[in-house]
Amino acid sequence: MDFGKVETLWRYPVKSLIGERLSHLNIDTRGVCGDRAYAISDLDGKLGSGKNSRRFTRLDGLSSLSAETVDDGVLIKFPDGIVLTSRDQSINKKLSQVLGQTVTLTKESETPHFDDGAVHILTTGSLSLLDELLPDSGIDPRRFRPNIVVDSQCLDQDMVGKAIRIGGTTLEITHKTQRCRMVTIAQQDLESRPEILGTVSKSFGLDFGVYARVLSIGSVSIGDRVEVIQQ
Repeated sequence: MDFGKVETLWRYPVKSLIGERLSHLNIDTRGVCGDRAYAISDLDGKLGSGKNSRRFTRLDGLSSLSAETVDDGVLIKFPDGIVLTSRDQSINKKLSQVLGQTVTLTKESETPHFDDGAVHILTTGSLSLLDELLPDSGIDPRRFRPNIVVDSQCLDQDMVGKAIRIGGTTLEITHKTQRCRMVTIAQQDLESRPEILGTVSKSFGLDFGVYARVLSIGSVSIGDRVEVIQQ
């Protein structure tokens, strides 16, 4: 069954930083190659995020930084225009200055840096519905940090429990994505919008988007058809 087609693709080389919009993604058994390959860790080893939990710590200011993948690691752009790579000896000092506490750029080891799932998917149908509920709130996929945005009139939750084929990869949609304050914060040209989380909670049960696990590795490109192959 035809579910739609790939509209946009995203990768986030450093967890919780602004990511990169791409025309092509490679997907292996872990997930999107290079996605969340790095994170910013505090002195306790917790990963910088928009929330506090056993693994994560809230670090304000992460959305003022952006990251890109480069051959020898990642490149981070700072609000003052300075650009450093993960190989620069001054990277941790600069990050600590910007974030107001001692932090370290940490490369992923055994435990993935993902919040909950390997691949994160949104549909334009869900985005459009939220935009109808909040027409003046700047609903934009960047707020929700998807890897794949599918152009489809269907809602994200319609895919849960299904196996889908996208390009050369096959994914199983396992569960919905629970949201936190990250969807409300300002980033680039998007203003702070606290009302978004309240509406997502009231109208979607705090879930918006879905997570998938990888059934077969491959690649995904803009325009690829999304086909439901298992109900």
